[in-house]
Amino acid sequence: MNSALLGNIARFILLLAAQVLIFNRIDLFGFINPFPYVLFIILFPVNGNKTGLLMASFFIGILMDMFCNSGGVHAAACIMLAYFRPAIFKFSFGLSYEYQTVKLNDVLTPERFSFILIAVVLHHIVLFVLEVFKLSFLWDILLRTLLSTVFTLITCIIIIYIIKPSKR
Repeated sequence: MNSALLGNIARFILLLAAQVLIFNRIDLFGFINPFPYVLFIILFPVNGNKTGLLMASFFIGILMDMFCNSGGVHAAACIMLAYFRPAIFKFSFGLSYEYQTVKLNDVLTPERFSFILIAVVLHHIVLFVLEVFKLSFLWDILLRTLLSTVFTLITCIIIIYIIKPSKR
């Protein structure tokens, strides 16, 4: 087996386990939840298999739905993020993405921050819109998206710096 594949499998299992065992129990003020499991989709290799990313995104989303009893909203949000990921890369990195020279688990630059921010916002908007599914709760959706995005973004950046490979 390829070492990149083993790394992705380990990241899948660890992020899913951390989400289910730790982060699902965090519920600040009744509506702020961190969802760092999206790091699996964000940190998937740039030149990786697109079909594999879509399938893995579906599996991590459907497993989250099974653990949260949420009826498919996590799977839909994950597939949406995986589908639009190349466009977000192109928007955030420009030519660096075209030449496949992007590494996300390095020093945080404005390009990396904007990529992670846009990816998390897209995931959260889809997740909360499908969860509520009523436009009469628009302000609730926007507030939950904003506050959960901030909390998830902070959590994701901390996790990236914890798992960042050391340069020796």
